Amino acid sequence: MSTIFDFNGAPSAGWSQPDPLTDDPLSGIGQTLRRASLPRWPRASEPELVRHYTLLSQKNFGIDTGFYPLGSCTMKHNPRLNERIVQLPGIDRIHPLQPEHQVQGLLAIYFEMQEMLSICAGMDAVTLQPVAGAQGEFTAIRCIQEYHRANGQGHRDKVIVPDSAHGTNPASASMCGYEIIEIPSGEDGRIDLEALRSAVGDDTAAMMITNPSTLGVFETDIAEAARIVHEAGGQMYYDGANFNAILGKTDPGIMGFDAVHYNLHKTFSQPHGGGGPGSGPIGVKEHLSEFLPSPLASRRAITEDDPSGVGDGYWYFWEEPKSTIGKVQQWNGNAGAVVRAWAFYRRYGKELERMSEHAVLNANYLRHRITQGMAGEAENATFEQGAPANVVKHEFTLNMTPMKEKNGVTAKDVAKRLLDFGYMAPTLYFPQIVPECLMFEPTETESKEVLDKFADDFLTILSEDPEILKSAPHTTPVKRVDEVLAARQLILKYSYE
Repeated sequence: MSTIFDFNGAPSAGWSQPDPLTDDPLSGIGQTLRRASLPRWPRASEPELVRHYTLLSQKNFGIDTGFYPLGSCTMKHNPRLNERIVQLPGIDRIHPLQPEHQVQGLLAIYFEMQEMLSICAGMDAVTLQPVAGAQGEFTAIRCIQEYHRANGQGHRDKVIVPDSAHGTNPASASMCGYEIIEIPSGEDGRIDLEALRSAVGDDTAAMMITNPSTLGVFETDIAEAARIVHEAGGQMYYDGANFNAILGKTDPGIMGFDAVHYNLHKTFSQPHGGGGPGSGPIGVKEHLSEFLPSPLASRRAITEDDPSGVGDGYWYFWEEPKSTIGKVQQWNGNAGAVVRAWAFYRRYGKELERMSEHAVLNANYLRHRITQGMAGEAENATFEQGAPANVVKHEFTLNMTPMKEKNGVTAKDVAKRLLDFGYMAPTLYFPQIVPECLMFEPTETESKEVLDKFADDFLTILSEDPEILKSAPHTTPVKRVDEVLAARQLILKYSYE
């Protein structure tokens, strides 16, 4: 494959700079700071450079190029209107250290976003500072930790998580110094209340759980679970990864949660993938609000004798919570993500409830098409975790073990073959409680036609010669790789040798 490193033109090619202000541009640089030889980088012209990066972009897969059913990631369409708004000169040319009187507009957006997120999750206060979902988890658990310490309950050192939890939940709690207690799910994939009762005690700091669960199943006993944890003196933390399924229908506050993180890069359409950029604000109930990271966007009404302005309106400013845990990110959150999500929220308002309805409808429709299509093919039949649940929420899982036992085709083989059909593969081998797991989340932005074609192609793949699947993908720029070797022997830079 040709790369930019194959271009080695004339030594002076590939750059374009104005004439230097002096006859000798190196005159101000001491000999000890000068390179002994030219750096080993490509010398390419501008067209060659543009072609290189364009070629790389064509090798990528994204939500703009095809269906992206990555379970528990909510890879939905990113409205272009949001991009127009975030690129307005008064927004995209602001420095984080500018004084408050120069950024009143952005501060107003921050304040409104805090208020809107508080309302939709049933919380009392929100910080926009965390720049990832996992960082939001860490921040919320730190607030809970300081709450316990302030109440003389610093001995609470256990955090409970279900076995279907995202891996970041126990990781975030561990970073705060907590011991993790994992409890099993019941046969229907839901939380086992008896196991929870056995796990709680006077050393319980919190329970971390998402609802709906990663299996796409709604935790119908969540209020009772919250009561059990609260009676033991613990706090309830809501992982907002699956918030897209319930927005406008219910909220974590009603369920009994004390803290929640939001994924602006999932629920609220901020583009993501490839490692970022993310935004993971957290919301908390009143008793945890004084521990939020500093600062928060705040406002006060302007009076005629106010030196900050005259007439009606508000003055926006940064405010520090009483017992803040400090900063968890260098600046005050991912401003670009906040503005995009704010634009999305302001544009749709109450229609966000319909967003969740369509997300649930699409997941159930796709699930029905796939499972019904396999019902008559015993040799390729699969079964679902949480089968007693007639209706899933935003996502669903399939266990591909029967297919593996019959002809050796694994869930990974099916996922790789989907790439040949122009799709991003669903989430693979997660949650780990489902053997040979594939997890699908179509989101609300896909049409019936797209779902029908995907279901038809998926069923076609299951009926193919097993050897085709085992050697897939066949049409992608990079064929199947040795993933274990790649993980153990990382190559992170180009080798000239």
